[in-house]
Amino acid sequence: MIPSVEQCLRLMDDYRMPEHIRAHSIMVTKVARVISHSLNARGARLSLDKITAGALLHDIGKHQALEYGGDHVKIGQRICLERGMPEIAEIVEQHVILKPETFDAPFSEIQVIYYSDKRVNHHRVVSLEERLEYILDRYGTKGPDISEAIKKNFEVCKELEQRIFEVLEFEPSELAVLAGRERIGGGS
Repeated sequence: MIPSVEQCLRLMDDYRMPEHIRAHSIMVTKVARVISHSLNARGARLSLDKITAGALLHDIGKHQALEYGGDHVKIGQRICLERGMPEIAEIVEQHVILKPETFDAPFSEIQVIYYSDKRVNHHRVVSLEERLEYILDRYGTKGPDISEAIKKNFEVCKELEQRIFEVLEFEPSELAVLAGRERIGGGS
């Protein structure tokens, strides 16, 4: 099942998603929809309903992770599976780190949401470099291995950015303006 916007918003309430994470998720959704519209115009076959739900729910496990500990990705994936949303669980599972086989595949909802999440710091669209700096400041201090893993993950994201924007008619720097105009709604 792919939930509607209204169902996603109710799930955010049910799982007590903090307002700042909700604002982040809404902006990630706008960025992902802008990219998806443009990729679809160039022949991709991305579901805007799946993009919208996946982006809105990508951090559905954050509150539980912050409150009780644990990995927000695994918690979010479990929530989605328990709610009968395996397609969304797959997106949640890979929104932090893409599996190599997902990176190499044709454009997918997973790739778009993974990339979009890396472009949104709190509720603002930022460059990958700005987001990397924030992530390193926040999580990279937990050890050199974590810092290196974060940097390596962002290298993958930069490669994905290059692939995406080779196809699109706008530049990564234009995403903030375009996302600001985007409205969240249904539509495959």
